[in-house]
Amino acid sequence: MERLNARMALELSKRFDVEVIGPPGCAAFVDADVVVHEAPSSNVALFLLWASWKAGVVALMRRPAWILGGSGLVAPIVRMAAVLSRGRTAVYLHGLDIVVAHPLYQALWVPSIRRIHQCFCNSRATAALAVSSGIESGKIETIFPGVDTTRLPPSGQFGYRHGIADRKIMLSVGRLTRRKGLDLFIEKAMPSIVSRVPNAMLVIIGDDAPNALAAGPKGMRERIQELVDRMHLSAHVVMLGPVSERELHDAYASSDTHVFPVRDVPGDVEGFGMVAIEAAAQGLPTVAFAVGGVTDAVKEGCSGHLVVADDYVAFAESVVSLLQSERGKMEASCISFAQNFAWPKFGERLANALDAHEGHV
Repeated sequence: MERLNARMALELSKRFDVEVIGPPGCAAFVDADVVVHEAPSSNVALFLLWASWKAGVVALMRRPAWILGGSGLVAPIVRMAAVLSRGRTAVYLHGLDIVVAHPLYQALWVPSIRRIHQCFCNSRATAALAVSSGIESGKIETIFPGVDTTRLPPSGQFGYRHGIADRKIMLSVGRLTRRKGLDLFIEKAMPSIVSRVPNAMLVIIGDDAPNALAAGPKGMRERIQELVDRMHLSAHVVMLGPVSERELHDAYASSDTHVFPVRDVPGDVEGFGMVAIEAAAQGLPTVAFAVGGVTDAVKEGCSGHLVVADDYVAFAESVVSLLQSERGKMEASCISFAQNFAWPKFGERLANALDAHEGHV
């Protein structure tokens, strides 16, 4: 989400005069030409208070034509600033922005989202959730997130650095939350996979997300380690934690498949599945459950395989098929699919949508 908001500002600045109100450190991710106001604290409550004040000041001084929120969390601030500037409001919605199971959020934030002039949704699934929550369909437009299509030459050393050279690599990238489903994948699919592909290795990039709205009551990293130990899979699982962008590129280039066993969780949802597009941009196919917005992020037979939710037997079968096939077999089709999501195309679609609604009440 942070990367999306940064690129949103960068792409819109090509056509509009943009000012950004964001968390500490956000200025490092946008061009110098974009005015950035950084919050003094990353605490959510303090950020919302500070952002409300700053948005009010900017609205009165600059009178922006559009106030655009990067998620539903800032919808009340967007509406307040629009009253002061007499501008129009827009918000980019992620699935969790609508379904998060918090009574205060549902009572105050969701009604604010309903009053926004234009809602851009990150997938068709999120758009459907928006309609079901009472947002007028005429306000909703689906604009898929973008992806960096730059491909760096692999170092060829990823496997050697981590002691997994000559292994068949299943890669998982992202925050470790209950929704991501890695614990159930290890428990229900890994035994079948390693019995058929003895040199299979699951490489996990990412860490716990204690501040996530739906992180769960227990650290997922700890749960995964407990499962690995109990099931005697320590020779087949390695957790790298957070890594640099360069290391992530190397991981994509060195892997045989990206696994994305996302689950349907009450009060939580996978709005899109950005990491599946990032993997495709590097030529790596994804095996995923067909839940939420993942069906927009993975194209069956082109950028990977979509499996019926919770069918771990079929999931394992799809993973084994990719592990046993020649590496790079789907590379060209993955890259071609990802090109449709290039960041400049995302920016053009978003800017055109704002232009199309300019002046409408």
